[in-house]
Amino acid sequence: MRAAQVTRLDGPTSVEVLDVPDAAEGADPATTVVVDVAAAGICYPDVLLTRGEYQMKPDPPFVPGAEVAGRVRSAPGGSGFAPGDRVAAFPVLGGFAEAVAVDPALVFPLPDDVTWSAGAALPMNYLTCHFALRERGRLREGETVLVHGAAGGVGTAAVQLAKAWGARVLAVTSTDAKADVARAAGADDVVPSDGFRDAVADLTSGRGVDVVLDPVGGDRFTDSLRSLAPGGRLLVVGFTAGSIPEVRVNRLLLTNVSVVGVGWGAWWNHPGGPGRRFLREQWDDLLPLLASGAVDPVVGEVRSLDEAADALAAVDERRATGKVLLTP
Repeated sequence: MRAAQVTRLDGPTSVEVLDVPDAAEGADPATTVVVDVAAAGICYPDVLLTRGEYQMKPDPPFVPGAEVAGRVRSAPGGSGFAPGDRVAAFPVLGGFAEAVAVDPALVFPLPDDVTWSAGAALPMNYLTCHFALRERGRLREGETVLVHGAAGGVGTAAVQLAKAWGARVLAVTSTDAKADVARAAGADDVVPSDGFRDAVADLTSGRGVDVVLDPVGGDRFTDSLRSLAPGGRLLVVGFTAGSIPEVRVNRLLLTNVSVVGVGWGAWWNHPGGPGRRFLREQWDDLLPLLASGAVDPVVGEVRSLDEAADALAAVDERRATGKVLLTP
């Protein structure tokens, strides 16, 4: 089969489309579901993997790709899946290929009316934001949420979920074009990244927001803390800006705010965590939102597998909006 493979740790340019052994070869049919991939989603961790900068560090050559949608080719008895079923899946690695073998616990039923593109855009971003807002942020109806990077894959997912759960959503974007994307995703107000703190103060009459969801990090972190209302929560999702900020903890004490880590994979994968069943519980919680249209993934680009390196570069350079997908 064809796959986009990281051949060296030099960034997106290290990705080459090659013929590799089929996903079913070497996979245990008693313990894995083989999915023929119709679409695969690109996540920022895929970019980090191409440089060896992610916490998981496979040795090259390897096939990245943590999100896919497609049809089941084969499935073990008792898994709940059968050949021909439409599914989304979270294979962790291997998704940028014509087929992938996945643990059944990381495979999810995909309704007939959900497109392949939407299905491939769901597992990483929406389950991460579900965990961030529900489990870590304890978001309540009527609260106000500030979303950084609101035109990206994580950002648009956060906007939609927060809106679906009854929050007011303020979106932070860096350009007018990205502001349009955030509005289309459902943001109530959009503010520019330069000077967002003052804009947030104006929009909230000086009170601040209850929750900040931040996948960007970098130099906007301190102003995010200053944008919180008393009792507010800053959710640390990632660091696409590149630098990891530090916290002056006296600020937490003086303003009664919290900085909360959001490590979705670390949560369900930890020996003391809820285990992989947690992902299916999250997915089942998303299905009614999909059915109602409250969740409708924003797809920015759909590229062929041969364009994997260029697509990863677009995500790396923050040129992409919404979800970037590959189709084998």
